Amino acid sequence: MRRDVYQAIADPTRRAILDLLAAQPLTLNGLAEHFEISRPAVSRHVKILAESGLVTIRKEGRERYCEPQLCKLDDVAHWIEQYRQTWEQRFNRLDDLLQEMQNNEL
Repeated sequence: MRRDVYQAIADPTRRAILDLLAAQPLTLNGLAEHFEISRPAVSRHVKILAESGLVTIRKEGRERYCEPQLCKLDDVAHWIEQYRQTWEQRFNRLDDLLQEMQNNEL
């Protein structure tokens, strides 16, 4: 099953997993040590991240290493950018209005 990147990052645990993996690849056990949930629960989160393309799992001997594929977040960043620009323009207009109001008081 192919999952959507937006669905994958909707969960705070999965975002925390991505934060950890951005620093370095970790094994599933290494990831599970950072959470108060069970290892199987961490595995389910990693599976969703892998299905969305945000994580790849590399087998090395008996260990499975999780590696981030953060370039997949480029689509999210592009989508957010349009809203950032809109809000930046609105805040600039508000700054202008406040400045004008302040000047009229003087």
